[in-house]
Amino acid sequence: MVCPVDLTIHLLWLTGGLVFLYFGAEWLVKGASEIALRLGISPLVVGLTVVAFGTSMPELLVCLKANSPEVVAAPAAWFGFAVDVGVASPDIAFGNIVGSNIFNIALILGVASLIRPIEVHSQLIRRELPILIVASLVFVAMMSDMVLMRWEGALLAAGVVTYVFMSVRMARGEKDIDQYEEFSEEEIEKAKQGGGRLLIDLMLIVVGIGALVVGADWLVDHGESVARVFGVPEVIISLTLFALGTSLPELATSVVAALKRQGDIITGNAIGSCIFNLLAVMGVTASVKPLQAEHIAWMDLWVMLGLAILIMPFMWSRKRINRVEGAILTAVALGYSVLVVVIDR
Repeated sequence: MVCPVDLTIHLLWLTGGLVFLYFGAEWLVKGASEIALRLGISPLVVGLTVVAFGTSMPELLVCLKANSPEVVAAPAAWFGFAVDVGVASPDIAFGNIVGSNIFNIALILGVASLIRPIEVHSQLIRRELPILIVASLVFVAMMSDMVLMRWEGALLAAGVVTYVFMSVRMARGEKDIDQYEEFSEEEIEKAKQGGGRLLIDLMLIVVGIGALVVGADWLVDHGESVARVFGVPEVIISLTLFALGTSLPELATSVVAALKRQGDIITGNAIGSCIFNLLAVMGVTASVKPLQAEHIAWMDLWVMLGLAILIMPFMWSRKRINRVEGAILTAVALGYSVLVVVIDR
């Protein structure tokens, strides 16, 4: 019999974990972005690297906690928190990334374009989107045996290093970076202030990382407890609740950007985060410890890959995602969520 008190406590801890993940990512991105701008790195590079990686940090911490709990335990101790090492749950790691990429494209781009049609810059279509499709194809191919080995993880991690290096190198030749209005002139000038501001930014990074570590621990531990209470497989929790929860930074950024008519921020953030999820998060997680999927279905992988391919004609046509296309994407996200729950795992 389900104990209402125990369930309420687990749900409160779960909510606290989501809150910590959200604000941890926000503080990390803000601090790192301002430091990058102070060093003279362009908003283009910051948007494609620092912001994209920062909003993928919740996924990284959740995946490391799920697959290699001992890796998260040590940093948490630095902040005075004791993390229960527990038992590894690779399905949570896989489900978190596959689900996050599905939500990043279907839900985030869908909801944002329903608010206001999204204008898409041609560079995202020419470069970032093909990289996402190739990364998705490689990841699905690696998952043919439902195991992600260390060497495969290292290959994915090498891919994100190459991606960041090429982004920085190509950005040096960019003459017009205004299409990436990730930061206003006021924010850029603020970032270039003196040492006092630098100390604040460093504190934001440290506190942000600490919040991410603690939030990931709470989310995984109490998410597993809720799943056990209701008899729901962990993979379903990770494909839905965890995936949506760790996508909150991208969702919040996209909604605000849609209201401000900043389409490049929305598409760049969503596509860039998907790339980092596959290459950096899965790469680092598998490099630390191989992942063995037990309940991830081919349907999950095909939906993730199919959305990466589907978004290409949506963006290519008239260089925008209109409300009809946004409604289709949102419907896919909702339909997939229902399908995950009803399918017997």
